[in-house]
Amino acid sequence: MTGVLEKRNKILSMMRRITLDEGSFTVAEIARRIGIPRSTAQDWTNRLVLEECILLDAPGRGREPARYIARTALPRTLCKRIFTTCDEDLVEIYHECMSSGCAAFCRHHHGRAGGALSTVRRDGTLLRERGHLGNVSADVGLSPLPAVSVVAIRKDGDQIIQTIRSFGGPSYSLTEMMSRARGVQAVHTRRSGNIVEGYVYTKALRLVAIGIDDTDTEGNGATFALAYALLQHIGRMDGVMPIAHHVAMLSPAIAEKTAGNSCSLIEFAAEEHQIPGIIDQAASFIAGESSSPHWGIAVKIGLSRPERLLAYGAKARSDRIDIDEAKSLAEASGIRIAGGRGVIGALAAVSLHGCGDEVLLNPKIPI
Repeated sequence: MTGVLEKRNKILSMMRRITLDEGSFTVAEIARRIGIPRSTAQDWTNRLVLEECILLDAPGRGREPARYIARTALPRTLCKRIFTTCDEDLVEIYHECMSSGCAAFCRHHHGRAGGALSTVRRDGTLLRERGHLGNVSADVGLSPLPAVSVVAIRKDGDQIIQTIRSFGGPSYSLTEMMSRARGVQAVHTRRSGNIVEGYVYTKALRLVAIGIDDTDTEGNGATFALAYALLQHIGRMDGVMPIAHHVAMLSPAIAEKTAGNSCSLIEFAAEEHQIPGIIDQAASFIAGESSSPHWGIAVKIGLSRPERLLAYGAKARSDRIDIDEAKSLAEASGIRIAGGRGVIGALAAVSLHGCGDEVLLNPKIPI
C-alpha cells in the first residue's frame, strides 16, 4: 500500500507541476517524464479523474491527444455562507465556516482587533459580528497584532460593503475563498506589501426572529422539533438565509406547561419584500402541524430590542404573564403575533433574542 501511495503522489505531483508550468498535460508527457509505460500513465490518469484530482481540459481529436489539468489539493473554500442584516446604522455580519477551528480563529482575531465591530461571538460554526456603519483605523500583522480586522462597514443602496484588512492566512481566505461563499455578491482586493485589503459585497437583508410556544401536549409533539422544522421549511425559500435555532426556559411554575416550560426561537435573514410571506408561511405551518390548539407565534423584525421587551422576557422567566399583557406589548412594539395562549411564551422568546445559550437555558441567571 505504501508503494502505491508513493507512486500516486509522485504522479500527481508531476501533473500539478506541468499544469503550473504549461497549463495542461497529456498522458504521453506523464509517461515520458516519470519513466513509466504509457498504459500505466493512462490507468493512473483515469483513476485520478474519477477521484476528481485532475480534470479533462480538452478531449482528444484525431491525432491531438486529450489534455488534462491538475486541481489543487486545497479546498476551493471553507466559507460556506456570508451575509448581512441591517437596521438603520446597525449591521450584523454572519459568516458560516465549514471548519470550527477557522471559525474560532476568526472570532479570536476579529474580537481582538475590534475595528468597526462592537461584538463578535460564535453561534456554532456561525460567526456573528455586530457593528455600526463607519470606519476606523486598525493595524494587522504578526502577533501581538491581530491577523485580520473589519475596518469599515458601509451601505450603498441595497448592499453592505465590509472592508477587511488581513495578513497571512486570512489574506488567502479573503482573496481565494470568500467570493465563493453563498450570499457574497462580489469581492475586490488589493495588496500592499504583505497586507491585503478587501471589499466584500453582500445584500442588506432584514433580520426576522420568530418565537414559538405551546405546540405540544403531554403525549404528542415537541415545540423545539416543530420550530426546527419551520426553520428548515422557510429556509428553503429563495433568498432566505436561515440563521439559528435556540431554546429558552421560562418560569417552571406555570401549571399549563407540558414539561419544563421551554419555548423556541428561530432566526432568518430575508429581503424586505419577503417578510409578509414568511409570516404567513410561519403561521400556516405551525397551525397545521401543532399538536396543541393553544399554539402561538411572535415575529420580530430587525436587530434592535427595546428595553421593555427585554423586561418582558425577564419577567416570563420567573412570573406568570396573562395573554392581555402579551398582546398589549406586542402591539406597542410592532411585533406580529398569531395563535392562542402560546403567544405569551412566543413573545418571551423574541424578547430574549440576543441572549447567550447559558442565559436562555437557566432562568436563574440574571439578564
